[in-house]
Amino acid sequence: MPSGFSPAFSVVVPCYNEQEVLPIFHQRLSAVMEGIGAPWEVVYVNDGSRDQTLAGMYALAEQDGRVSVVNLSRNFGKEIALTAGLDHARGTRGIIVIDADLQDPPEVIADLVAAWTDDVDTVYARRNTREGETIPKRLTAWMFYRVMKRLGNKVVIPPDTGDFRLMSRRLVDSLLLLRERHRFMKGLFAWVGFPSRAVLYDRAPRSAGKSSFNYWSLWNFALEGITSFSVLPLQLSTYMGLGISILAVCYGIWIVGCTLLFGNRVAGYPSLMAVILFLGGIQLMTVGLIGEYVGRIFNETKKRPLYLVEAYRPAQEKEHTAQP
Repeated sequence: MPSGFSPAFSVVVPCYNEQEVLPIFHQRLSAVMEGIGAPWEVVYVNDGSRDQTLAGMYALAEQDGRVSVVNLSRNFGKEIALTAGLDHARGTRGIIVIDADLQDPPEVIADLVAAWTDDVDTVYARRNTREGETIPKRLTAWMFYRVMKRLGNKVVIPPDTGDFRLMSRRLVDSLLLLRERHRFMKGLFAWVGFPSRAVLYDRAPRSAGKSSFNYWSLWNFALEGITSFSVLPLQLSTYMGLGISILAVCYGIWIVGCTLLFGNRVAGYPSLMAVILFLGGIQLMTVGLIGEYVGRIFNETKKRPLYLVEAYRPAQEKEHTAQP
């Protein structure tokens, strides 16, 4: 790692199968960062891409000395790839996190820097509109942020806000102290605290390629966020069990009373099966919730590293050698 290169800003870009959009992204990013007028680097993290994303990163590094490439040994997921990028970011003033798909326009970075002051550690980009997304995805995103607001206890996650943000060096250093394996970065950004400010922007449609997030992935992502920052699901299952027990006692008293007053009657088979299946479903759901939390405890106790790096090529100089 060159000792003489100390960029003021680092731009962290986790990538998975982004070969089509990567050259366009870098061109637009370079134009924006040159306009800011401070030394900078971009840290591209290859998260086990199956296309030519890694080759494209190395090609950019040959053309532009401000490009760092972190190649992970396999696909670890976006949250951990983002952490790997933050680990390798050398920005002394600030670190910017952005995706390569151009849904978060690089031009907004200038607005983030303009809104950044000495008394603010985070300037996060809050989505004003979400172009190119289906109505079900917009609705589920809206519901997710509102649910997280109610479940997060003292951790307040800003609504309609992704990973796109500018952070101070001290905030990133504090963030990197948190090494849990089940990482929900939006929650971790909020957990560390420090003063923050929002900048509104219009999210653009994906420029090229295909998103790796489907509805199943988004559901698991939401489950990760809920279980990482709240035990309310366990509390709700406790209250649900207590409520069902009270109803069962009341029903038992009613049965005994009816038997004493009107004699014994044979209960209907359908109603009996309905009660058994209902209680069995509640029990299985509760066991599943407990299993989610126990599984996270199991993974954390193994103390495995978050990721492994197959290769790391740091930025070599302050100025680019050729335009990409």
